[in-house]
Amino acid sequence: MNERPREKLILRGASALSDAELLAIFLRTGLPGITAIDLARDLIKEFGGLGALISSDHTTFCKAKGVGTAKFVQLKASVELTRRYLQEQLEGQPVFTSPEKVGDYLSVQMRDYKREVFVMLLLDSKHQLIDTHELFQGTVDAASVHPREVVARALRKNAAAVIVAHNHPSGLAEPSQADIDITRRLKQALNLVEIRLLDHLIIGRGEVVSLAQRGKL
Repeated sequence: MNERPREKLILRGASALSDAELLAIFLRTGLPGITAIDLARDLIKEFGGLGALISSDHTTFCKAKGVGTAKFVQLKASVELTRRYLQEQLEGQPVFTSPEKVGDYLSVQMRDYKREVFVMLLLDSKHQLIDTHELFQGTVDAASVHPREVVARALRKNAAAVIVAHNHPSGLAEPSQADIDITRRLKQALNLVEIRLLDHLIIGRGEVVSLAQRGKL
């Protein structure tokens, strides 16, 4: 049965569709002699993947055949709606009991960053989300991650617990020894002011690694 993408989504759910089929639904129409699915496949190939297409800037996106400013605006709005939806799912509930939701939220926000970004999730005594803060951008190593800044930010927000995260622009979420060392330094610094470090998440492309689950915290 050769189902069209919209029919397939209704019958089987969005997860059953390929990247090209999902993008074809977003595009709605193709070009003369080119179906929406073929156009979607061409765009994914041209950009080197769906993630690169979604994270592209306005100028780069509009250079591609078959899309323009209107589609760029719609795409960015769709991504932001997804991010806000996932953030809403975290609010008002114990974040630490929902590691999958935390990972989903951070993945949408961080996985396509071109540089490493270090993020803090500040939690209250019930492990509910107080605030999310991007502390810095750049290479995450012992020289760039200053425990005093993490502690100061947590104290200003009266946080009882913290989850930290950073992305790997390479797309591979496997933690390095430096990631493990930084985590231990942060945990020690936060312990001095009686704030718990609950986890350090490494965000890759399509994968999130929890150092707490790895027993590296």
